[in-house]
Amino acid sequence: MQVDPRAPELVSGDFVAMLDAAHMCVLLHDAETKNILWANPAACELLEFSLEEIRPLKANDMSSSAQQYDRVIGRAWLQDAVERGVSRVEWHYRSRSGRVIPTDALAIRVQLEDRIGVMVQFRDIEREQAVERELRLTTSYVDALAHHTSTLALLLDDSGALRFGTDSALRHIGAPLDEPLGLLTDYVRLRLRGRPASWAEVVEQATPVAPVQLEVHRVGESAVWLEGSVERPRESGDSGLLMILHDVSGRILDEVRRGRELEQENYLARYTAMGDLAMAIAHELGQPLAAARNFLAGVRTHAEALAEPGAGPTTREALSFGLDSTVRQIERAADIVRSLRAFVGHLEHVEQVVDLNDIVTECAYFIGLRAEPAGVAVELDLAPEPVLVRCERVLTGQVVLNLAFNAIDEMAAVAASSEPVTLSTCRRDGAGVAEGLFVVADRGRGLQRDPFAESFTSKEHGSGIGLALSHRIITRQHGTIWSEQREGGGARMCFTLPSVEG
Repeated sequence: MQVDPRAPELVSGDFVAMLDAAHMCVLLHDAETKNILWANPAACELLEFSLEEIRPLKANDMSSSAQQYDRVIGRAWLQDAVERGVSRVEWHYRSRSGRVIPTDALAIRVQLEDRIGVMVQFRDIEREQAVERELRLTTSYVDALAHHTSTLALLLDDSGALRFGTDSALRHIGAPLDEPLGLLTDYVRLRLRGRPASWAEVVEQATPVAPVQLEVHRVGESAVWLEGSVERPRESGDSGLLMILHDVSGRILDEVRRGRELEQENYLARYTAMGDLAMAIAHELGQPLAAARNFLAGVRTHAEALAEPGAGPTTREALSFGLDSTVRQIERAADIVRSLRAFVGHLEHVEQVVDLNDIVTECAYFIGLRAEPAGVAVELDLAPEPVLVRCERVLTGQVVLNLAFNAIDEMAAVAASSEPVTLSTCRRDGAGVAEGLFVVADRGRGLQRDPFAESFTSKEHGSGIGLALSHRIITRQHGTIWSEQREGGGARMCFTLPSVEG
């Protein structure tokens, strides 16, 4: 080591000043008598004695009363330092107030100006021992957590490699318990907010926490679904992510089962719609088919007359008229069938953005078929602008038909009423959210109860399946459906669906 020649030499007072400023406790003993010659302020503060008070003290005055800290042992330790130059021991001092202070004490022989001394350096290690105990306790907790808890916890680095996992978590993802762990994606498929995701996307979303879902597939076994959160603990810096999970396989299976039940309900709703429409158009189809049969009978008669001698132009004109009329009646029947097929569509649910006005307009034809034989007038009061909503077109049309048919039946039961059933649409803001509103208003018998809260039907021969399906269809599409008494008699059946900006 090179010394700067320009640096001033230190004198003995400088060294005393440095020891006075040190946090390490220092006691200076006489090598022969073991009496205390001097103590720095840190030692005086820890032992709670002044320098004048500490000088006459002996080992038994400032050490623990336990046998291993007896004065004889203390003197032997200091003598060992005198003979060997240095000696280290864990010593328990005792302060003036009686507090026992565990220390790590180092005795060093030093040559003083007029004698040999023993300098003892020591520090309070009680806090260190407490920390050590806490670490041992924490280690035991972590070990218990890792091997005996049901908590599903994984610790990963930024590359997605597994650093640690509780036994229960490793068993759930199918990772080995006693072998090196690989990447998380070696065992699971990741999903964020219901869609497949890469590990890079998961890391990007964890700022500082994000929901995550794990899908575990095992050969010959049902899929396991885990759900929870991934976060970057503050103490980890830029590396390390903690994933806390719980098994939601049962819930996912329930959702799958409910989805299948909903699909079955969709089919039921559509087939119910077809049944209702078939009844509504039976009369309408019967008329053109009967007329076509009559026209064909007339054509046959004129065809026989045309074969006789003397048949004139009048017979030919009658024959042509009969054939043309027959074609028109058949085309009318075909139009009715085409309208039915166009409305019902495919028996699959497809969520679309559609104009609620269009749905009502499409249904109006079939509503008219139901209303005409009952002698009930139907009026449309549609919004002048498109009312765009997100829904399943055919199923929502089924709800419009169900509510309208119910209103027609109510009006038919009140023969004295001459007011029409009114179908109206509009766009409105409900609780700060834009909605598309559909209302069927009638002047029927009114409501004896809320059919959507207590019973879906009050008809003597009704099953209520139409209103029950309507309720399920609308609420499943995040809408609301309700009924209300109409002032002056009658009722309103209403539903809303989430609106979409045009």
